Amino acid sequence: MLRRAAAAASLRRAISTSPLSSSAAATAVASSSAVNSILLRSLKEHFLEVSKMPPPPKTSPPKPYTIVKGALDQPSGPVLRRVYGEAGEEISVSVARLANIMSPAADLDSGDDAGGGGVSESINQLFLHVDICRPGSGKSLQFLCGLYPDAVGIHSVCLRSKTAEFGAAAIAVNGGGGYQGRIFQELDEKVRDAFHIYIEARGINEKLFPFLQAWLYVKDHRNLVRWFKNVGTFISEPNSK
Repeated sequence: MLRRAAAAASLRRAISTSPLSSSAAATAVASSSAVNSILLRSLKEHFLEVSKMPPPPKTSPPKPYTIVKGALDQPSGPVLRRVYGEAGEEISVSVARLANIMSPAADLDSGDDAGGGGVSESINQLFLHVDICRPGSGKSLQFLCGLYPDAVGIHSVCLRSKTAEFGAAAIAVNGGGGYQGRIFQELDEKVRDAFHIYIEARGINEKLFPFLQAWLYVKDHRNLVRWFKNVGTFISEPNSK
């Protein structure tokens, strides 16, 4: 057995040092380098192309909403904030593309005009997470809404702990935890209308759409540019050592 093991080791050494093996290894390295060069060239071309894309017209959120500092550089979280009423309610709004959160078949209570829903329409269909809390309270009233150029539709309403993860995706995926009431569309029509009046009074309406649409465009653009740059850096690192 020892003789066979020694013979096998000798054979491996011979193969690894043979001209044929060295040639094959060199060919593999050259091939890998060529593939990397092609990919890096393509990434650079698209990086430059994306970098030159013109930004959307600059727009501001409707007052008294203000932009949350650093929101563009965060993966999720609130985009807009305001204080409402004598009770000092703190209202936070986060946003995502509706197509990234829910399937096209999902039915929001947003009226017939806001329906449809192909991928080409996703830029006109936004998904809001609205968080309303009061000072000193450990709970917040949270709404998931569809936002369109001319309408807002409530998908769900829940009462959650302030410490729960914030964001539209978090609620859509994880739920609110515990009993969250009936499905919004199953509530009495008068109750649904009252909730719509409640968020409308707090400035959750179609006037938010132009700013949030432009904000998402800028965020997507930044993420795409960063992605091209990071992938290119990863591919080129072995060659730079």
